[in-house]
Amino acid sequence: MSTIKTICVYCGSGPGTNPNFIEGAKALGKALADAKIRLVYGGGSLGLMGAVATSVLDHGGTVTGIIPDFLRMRENALTRVQEMVVTPDMHERKRLMFERSDAFVALPGGLGTLEELVEQLTWQQLGRHAKPVLLANIDNFWEPLFSLVSHMRQTQFIRAGLSVDILKADKVEEIIPRLRAAAAQIPDSQRDLAPEVARKL
Repeated sequence: MSTIKTICVYCGSGPGTNPNFIEGAKALGKALADAKIRLVYGGGSLGLMGAVATSVLDHGGTVTGIIPDFLRMRENALTRVQEMVVTPDMHERKRLMFERSDAFVALPGGLGTLEELVEQLTWQQLGRHAKPVLLANIDNFWEPLFSLVSHMRQTQFIRAGLSVDILKADKVEEIIPRLRAAAAQIPDSQRDLAPEVARKL
């Protein structure tokens, strides 16, 4: 049985237009700290990225930031974190985020957030990992994506045998319990293969 010790959070480096996005990021940070779950994230101090990491730290939790060298200045790397890993490029950043995490959460964000999220869903669909992937659907932010996935199923681009298991939480307090419930169904053997698999992707 797999347990969750680290959660990777994908999210925007901007605050968005809805204040509930920032509040949701802060609430998730507190929940991670209270549950003694380490945050793995993109390393920046701006927007939702900064809000979730700062909240974890403010509530006594631990944070690993993983940031490519060329983004350290642009995203204003958060120096307070216990561990900051600087990578040479985006590919190495994503590989390490995958290796270091037991589950993935997507808060609201832009194209970078979407790209990282869809990559994990694609790897999961192809049987390359079984780690839980959850969308934090704050104020229905991710509903257009759920509609698109439904459309892909209807048009048979997501076919039987190639299912996509996307977890969904409309409230922040639902996130960790749903991830834990999903992780409890994953054999340790599948999780332990993750680093080797990541290097072959």
